[in-house]
Amino acid sequence: MANRITELFNIKYPVIQAGMIWASGWKLASAVSNEGGLGIIGAGSMYPEILREHIQKCKKATDKPFAVNVPMLYPNLEEIMEIIIEEKVPIVFTSAGNPKTWTAHLKEKGITVVHVVSSVKFALKAQEAGVDAVVAEGFEAGGHNGRDETTTFTLIPMVREKISIPLIAAGGIATGRGMLAAMVLGADAVQVGSRFVASNEASSHQAFKEMVVKAQEGDTILTLKELAPVRLLKNHFFEQINELYSKHPTKDDLIKLLGRARAKKGMFEGDLEEGELEIGQVSGLIHDIKPAAEILRDMISEFNEAKAEVTDLQF
Repeated sequence: MANRITELFNIKYPVIQAGMIWASGWKLASAVSNEGGLGIIGAGSMYPEILREHIQKCKKATDKPFAVNVPMLYPNLEEIMEIIIEEKVPIVFTSAGNPKTWTAHLKEKGITVVHVVSSVKFALKAQEAGVDAVVAEGFEAGGHNGRDETTTFTLIPMVREKISIPLIAAGGIATGRGMLAAMVLGADAVQVGSRFVASNEASSHQAFKEMVVKAQEGDTILTLKELAPVRLLKNHFFEQINELYSKHPTKDDLIKLLGRARAKKGMFEGDLEEGELEIGQVSGLIHDIKPAAEILRDMISEFNEAKAEVTDLQF
């Protein structure tokens, strides 16, 4: 299954595990990398020294390539980047910021750089900034998201039409069939988040994993667009957001309700009522919690089966 992405990252399968906050520690990243995908450590929920610890443990747990995802809206950014360089992390995924800020510096250090975008406009800006590949993420995705609400099925071919660098599809992909669909639309690889949340190795709380498995169609919604759009599972906190919106809140009102550490409270500490529970629409297709390696094997097996079925189609 060699292509531009497998060659760029030196991996077996064009499957990238998303760097999700409170879920993507060294255990998950190393498990995915050991199975032939690209594991990612999510720096967004880590203090700098915690990130260093996870990088060092990941290097001991796998001899395969892995990456670190860095949301550029978080504090301690310079310190985080210095740790990544010092620890010789081979690949960095940047998001939630201007790719021009760090791309050239990281590439000078021999690091492969990928930027996450939610539109054609920002994909072009990322390519202009010199990144090696882009992740185009549809609004089906969990966590922080684009404001335009462009679906993955629409976004991928539009981005493919405009850029020449490798393209990774994200948002609503949790199965081998979804992977095949994304690649038929023009993606060189897929980034998978929600499916890996429901894995044994994910650092998220067991109660949150179980809630993801129970989720059905319509149980998530994109909200808080005035701050940073985020897709959440419906719970008491979400109901509080809805109630506040009925009163036409200011941005400060929303910030006050959100408070601090809502995501940690929900996804890491397991407070399913007052916490922020970030997950994608595809959670309705996730029915069990199992090892990350098994998730990846199942995806590749289903991809090959679906590909054979499509090849047999005749009209």
